[in-house]
Amino acid sequence: MLFRNSKLRLTRRSLSASVAEEYWKRYRIKLKDKAAVDGIAKAGELVVRTLDMIGAHIAPGITTDALNTLVHDFTLEHGAVPAPLGYRGFPKSTCVSVNDEICHGIPGPRELREGDIVNVDVTSIKDGWFADANRTFFVGKVSAEAARLVEVTAQCLARGIAAVRPGATLGDVGHAIQSHAEGSGYSVVRELVGHGVGHAFHEQPQVNHTGRPGLGVVLVPGMVFTIEPMINQGGLAINRLDDGWTVVTADGSLSAQFEQTLLVTEKGVRSLTPYPL
Repeated sequence: MLFRNSKLRLTRRSLSASVAEEYWKRYRIKLKDKAAVDGIAKAGELVVRTLDMIGAHIAPGITTDALNTLVHDFTLEHGAVPAPLGYRGFPKSTCVSVNDEICHGIPGPRELREGDIVNVDVTSIKDGWFADANRTFFVGKVSAEAARLVEVTAQCLARGIAAVRPGATLGDVGHAIQSHAEGSGYSVVRELVGHGVGHAFHEQPQVNHTGRPGLGVVLVPGMVFTIEPMINQGGLAINRLDDGWTVVTADGSLSAQFEQTLLVTEKGVRSLTPYPL
């Protein structure tokens, strides 16, 4: 995910005849052709398989670094490269974020405990194409409060995806997520957002998880981006730890996240990293 750039102004406007050229010129959004979509989808298939593999290893006692090793080895064995490794100095092949860690957790010696919730974020590069997804898992039996947070967060992603269609706006997507999260008694992290993906790890557009209907970039076929709402059990304030990466809730409350890579199609939306929500 990206840190939100509040200076970028995105507004609804009529589209020119050359949509791809206009979107690149105005927003630096690179629309994807069939070859690009096919490449991203292949990378996405591996991302989903990696998350499924990791889910089978989530258990009390395993360390977050052991999860990282599993992701790293599985990715290489399948002819791909883990995108996070070395990205802007990130030292590991995946992000593992536990309990009050919102995102970008650096794997290490920490052991998972019964009742934890843990998010694993996987981005793979296969044949030069990037795809990105994450899931939040239960470690053994979790509290009813933790289970509800995770359930609502998955619902937030589902509602965001359902809002994606040609002619809708990014504001529609953000509003769908925000209204469900806040209506359920939770808060939405503002500073971290979804992003375009495919040719590179992070591309335009930025995808806010809050918004007003009708505002923001108009969605057109060929756009590929992530939706990855981070939903806090408590307040929306965040802190970043001294490691320069790990983002946590300021009040110590739990946070959950789900993410998929989406393609805007002629008739609606297609997930390029599909898994059940």
